[in-house]
Amino acid sequence: MTEENITRIHLNDKEYILIGTAHVSKSSAELVKEVIESEKPDAVCIELDEGRYKSITDGNKWKDMDIFQVIKDKKASLLLMNLAISSFQRRMAKQFDIHPGQEMIQGIESAKDTGARLVLADRNIQITFSRIWGNVGFKGKAMLLTQVVASIFSRETITEEELEKMKSQDMIDSMLQEFTEAFPKLKTPLIDERDQYLAQKIKDAPGDKIVAVLGAAHVPGITKEIEKEHDLQELTKLPPKSKAPKMIGWSIPVLILAVILYTFIANPSAGLQQTISWFLWNGTLSAIGTAIAFGHPLAIITAFIAAPITSLTPLLAAGWFAGIVQAYFRRPNVRDFETLAEDVFHVKGFWHNKVTRVLLVVILANLGSSIGTFVGGADVIRLFFKHI
Repeated sequence: MTEENITRIHLNDKEYILIGTAHVSKSSAELVKEVIESEKPDAVCIELDEGRYKSITDGNKWKDMDIFQVIKDKKASLLLMNLAISSFQRRMAKQFDIHPGQEMIQGIESAKDTGARLVLADRNIQITFSRIWGNVGFKGKAMLLTQVVASIFSRETITEEELEKMKSQDMIDSMLQEFTEAFPKLKTPLIDERDQYLAQKIKDAPGDKIVAVLGAAHVPGITKEIEKEHDLQELTKLPPKSKAPKMIGWSIPVLILAVILYTFIANPSAGLQQTISWFLWNGTLSAIGTAIAFGHPLAIITAFIAAPITSLTPLLAAGWFAGIVQAYFRRPNVRDFETLAEDVFHVKGFWHNKVTRVLLVVILANLGSSIGTFVGGADVIRLFFKHI
């Protein structure tokens, strides 16, 4: 058994064996199997939360879940993050002819085979994403979304030797340093907080000998944090929402409504023109965006009707309604995501895939509505100064 990727910690009469793995690697899965079978631990901790565990152990159910139900259950962000994570893993797995997350699957199977207690040690991915989102400004949000989208559609390939090098602690320390410099505000919720959460869950695992199956990037941090006590409740709190975006979001529609109302009082004819202009610009441009996405006819009509109304409140978006209608009549399921990586590489496939079609409807309907808000708003102001 190689000790190169194994870290042993003795603390409070308990032994902790940390296995640093690359998330797509045959040798990582083999190492996990070998360590658990030889050490026969009381508990096996794996770097998964409940949602990702279920997606691995009940894959068929996840595959058959339709996007309409996902949106209805408010699990869209979970689906997006799972897609971002699994997309990269699937590409690597396809290269090396192995299953994505095979080392975690092996940890689950080996724990069962040896009678060890299985502990899901990672923090809920939605909480992590929420804390990341709340920890960055507008620029950080744009960069984060770009990274997520890029990870879904990227065709990047790496060698298995590069995967194995990722297990070197020196390489990890270097990688984290570069990551911190590029995204200084993201490292805290994405790496540091999860190191603390994982360390506490591992320390609290039952028994005297604990094996933990972890991505190699977390091993140095956990080694340091496991000697401390961490408040799991504090680490799972959702960040408070800033009031500034909401205030800005409400100020524009309030201004538009105030101008139209004042114009109606002073000049009813001009007020009517403003109202018609607002509805036509918002509705037409949102409908055009939906049509460009080859949306269902009822989705196009929905965008036209919803856009002038949703543009007056930051709580709603025309694309949501158009997307729901599109998903209802052209309902995709998560199986469509399996061909997403291939479909996005050609125009026909991009528009044919039911998932990307819904995404296109949502994005382009919202984009059209946003343009319509500025154009329609400008025309409302123009008519105000022209007639008042």
